[in-house]
Amino acid sequence: MGGGEERTGFEALTAAGADNAAAKALAVRLKEKVDAGALKSLAALWLHAAAAAPERVVGVYDAAAEGWLGAPVAGPAVRLPETSPEPIPPAFWEGLWSLLEEAPGNLTAPNVTGRTAALAGVVSPRILARVARAAVAYPGVQAAAKGMPRRFTLEALARCPGGSLGASFHSLIVDNGFDLEVLDREALGLDKLPPPLGYLNARILQCHDLWHIVGGYETTALHEVAISAFQLGQFGHHYSSMFLGMVLTRVAFERPEGGPLMLDTILSGWAHGRRTPPLLGVDWPALWDRPLAEVRSLLGVQAYVSPWPADLFEQLSAAA
Repeated sequence: MGGGEERTGFEALTAAGADNAAAKALAVRLKEKVDAGALKSLAALWLHAAAAAPERVVGVYDAAAEGWLGAPVAGPAVRLPETSPEPIPPAFWEGLWSLLEEAPGNLTAPNVTGRTAALAGVVSPRILARVARAAVAYPGVQAAAKGMPRRFTLEALARCPGGSLGASFHSLIVDNGFDLEVLDREALGLDKLPPPLGYLNARILQCHDLWHIVGGYETTALHEVAISAFQLGQFGHHYSSMFLGMVLTRVAFERPEGGPLMLDTILSGWAHGRRTPPLLGVDWPALWDRPLAEVRSLLGVQAYVSPWPADLFEQLSAAA
């Protein structure tokens, strides 16, 4: 995927970063036509925010969304100080290029999740504290992140009436053989992370599939990308920024003609997350027995409007 010189140039772009006006201009250019160079430049900006300057996430994504969607996102203000980027260690690039070289057939969800999360472990050791400081600037984070979230139980969900949010959540978990928290929060040592990151990471493990339901995201490959952007817009989730930067980089190097599909998906999900009231601190068990439409109304949530068929990748795979 790309020669040595091409990769070196991309790494330099990522390390340097660029201002928000550049992100908007790149998105405008990409809206006009497929441009592999512009797509790589935008992917480099997203990776810069993920790996070197987490304070830049809102500015870079808001600007790109405005350029692509044709109107400002108009989400709540997230005020963060201007801070110099951290250097990106060689180990980060070794991990990223290795992940991007994987054959599509090897890119199972657990493989992508584990290896993308591992990238966060090889950035500058100062990034973790910066991510933590940035997170509390997002609406609802500081109020919600008190200790660790209480666990949900399948027993409580099984008692919910038909047609309720709790019943829908129970069906999604049981029918698909999912786990309520995906990964073990104790084994991951989430309680050892600087606040509010322990809470945020535990909360996302238990609420990701729930947000699929409430936010209107299907459990398909394309909508996993979209909901990652939704989560990033809600509270600057670091894994999501790493994942989206990796996804756009892979598209830019391998299938630039897929840029419009990916930008439609990511930036519509981002705008949806920014415009949706904070879901992080919602007392979900208090809403288990209510119908989904009522829950959305109470929380002020509009269901995601997908610009492409949710199962597009599955359709293409079946056709192939």
